Amino acid sequence: MILKGRVWKFGDSISTDHIIPGRFYHLRSKLEELKKHLFEDICPGFYKKVKKGDLIFAGRNFGLGSSREHAPLIIKMAGIDGVVAPSFARIFFRNAINVGLCPIICETEGVEDGDLVEVILDEGLLRNITKGTEKKFKPLPPIMREILKAGGLVPYVKKNGGLRV
Repeated sequence: MILKGRVWKFGDSISTDHIIPGRFYHLRSKLEELKKHLFEDICPGFYKKVKKGDLIFAGRNFGLGSSREHAPLIIKMAGIDGVVAPSFARIFFRNAINVGLCPIICETEGVEDGDLVEVILDEGLLRNITKGTEKKFKPLPPIMREILKAGGLVPYVKKNGGLRV
């Protein structure tokens, strides 16, 4: 699996409230409307600027806060294929896998907004095409890569009849 896209850079401790502000919780059953508020408080108009295949690069502890599955789901619905960060909140990480959003644990220093990057998941290789640099990371376990390839946990289970670990 290879992800390739433009970088959107965020800092440390981006919470689920930064991703989708809690004041829009009432829209949880109207996902297309909820998507319009993605990162609204830290990057106004983000949902209009992001393009299919773009990637988020962030600092430590991405996704802390509530266990709302809507945070990674709305990121995925906006067209973002993956989030690269040195660390993730545990529940966000698992929710991301479950909805088919790829969480990649890797240092993000030296990568800037707008850089074009390529992430080769099976090899654990991140290439910054803009800067001509590379970083290695520990690949996700095979079962998680299979779930992501299927588009998330539900499509994986429908296709395979359960988890094979």
